[in-house]
Amino acid sequence: MFSLVGILIIVIGFMLKIDTLAIVVIAGIVTGFVGGLDFNEILTILGQAFVSNRFMTLFVITLPVIGLMERYGLKERAAWLIGQIKNAKADGVLSIYLLFRLIMAALSIRMSGHVQFGRPLLLPMAEGAATSQYKDFKEEDVESIKGLTAASENYGNFFGQNLFIGAPGVMLIVGSLNELGYTVDAKQGPITIALTTLPIAIIALVLGIIQFRMNEKKFKNKYQVVSKKGGNN
Repeated sequence: MFSLVGILIIVIGFMLKIDTLAIVVIAGIVTGFVGGLDFNEILTILGQAFVSNRFMTLFVITLPVIGLMERYGLKERAAWLIGQIKNAKADGVLSIYLLFRLIMAALSIRMSGHVQFGRPLLLPMAEGAATSQYKDFKEEDVESIKGLTAASENYGNFFGQNLFIGAPGVMLIVGSLNELGYTVDAKQGPITIALTTLPIAIIALVLGIIQFRMNEKKFKNKYQVVSKKGGNN
């Protein structure tokens, strides 16, 4: 019961708005002492936890960098760039990204996801394409594009990652099948699973493009009177 005192320390620290890192470290040290560990053991555990999660620290470092880039015009420049391409439309931008994302996932090349790529780059491009096509683009439709931007990232990442034979998901499937009594060859098994995933990835691509296209047609019908080109383009 006393080992839960660390949680109490964290709660009190947050309530008093004390430095978060200091509170977490203090809570960890106190919990270690209550649990019967000596100081050297506590420091060893803290050090191992830091080393094992160091990549998370690198991820956090990228966030202020992205914030500064957005603050000094990254979003505006991305929107301007896509606006210079004649006849660029939001569904085209999202469809191209979905295909690109699937290919990158199949090659196990990480795109950093929503935070580092989707919001600061893809969203302004899709939004810029829409605003260049339609006058007085409404906020509710901007929200729709935000959702589709997130969807394109999710579709590409989720359905594309198992196309790579060394992906953790593929290894998990192989391990699970072996545990359940299905003999899966360590070399041929991942290839078979990746090939089995391919039709699903293609279906996801086609359905995603259809979804983006249907949303674009909805915009055309809605803005047919005020479209910059006039009429239902």
